[in-house]
Amino acid sequence: MIIDPLNMTTKQKYKLLIGSVVPRPIAWVSTMSLDGIANLAPFSFFTVVSRNPPMLAFSVGEGVEERAGTIKDTLQNVRENKEFVINIVTAPLANEMAKSGEHVPSEVDEFDYVGLTAAESIEVSVPRVLEAPINMECKLHDIIQLGDDHLVIGRLVKFHVKDELYQNGRINLEKLAPIGRLAGNYAPVETIFSLPIEHLGSILKPPVDKSEKQ
Repeated sequence: MIIDPLNMTTKQKYKLLIGSVVPRPIAWVSTMSLDGIANLAPFSFFTVVSRNPPMLAFSVGEGVEERAGTIKDTLQNVRENKEFVINIVTAPLANEMAKSGEHVPSEVDEFDYVGLTAAESIEVSVPRVLEAPINMECKLHDIIQLGDDHLVIGRLVKFHVKDELYQNGRINLEKLAPIGRLAGNYAPVETIFSLPIEHLGSILKPPVDKSEKQ
């Protein structure tokens, strides 16, 4: 099947993109308004964009549903405060992450709304999620408008990593237990392997025979 994006609606293109580019890591971004109200929101258009200096980027779209056509609080706060923290989402924090993606008024402190602890950062004024195993304090490098979206690029100025995850200068991914975005759903990182591998079947789960459960 050949699909021409010029003949598709924005929603149709979005659905194909998020179902094709998988799994996607999740940037759980905390920001602060000029009024001192903390905001927390997940973004799955997220990656590393520079090693030296270390930089991270995530993409922010327009508001949707009842906030359609508006600027998201995260983008507004970053524009004004020029600082943010990217918190890494793990399986035990999945429900809190999902709740932080709900549409709530700008004056709501989403740390309180979700029930998480706002911990003080070192280099930035924005709080980090204490419960998250990794926090990355960032200072704004640039905001680039790409179509209807905005690419936020930040320079990483401070790492916070739970002691049990940091081993010989690396992150123990099995202990981290990160989750990724699959279209509208999520998946944990459960199987880690190196290549080349002799038997590919050893890393694949056998299909579930639904007839046996009936």
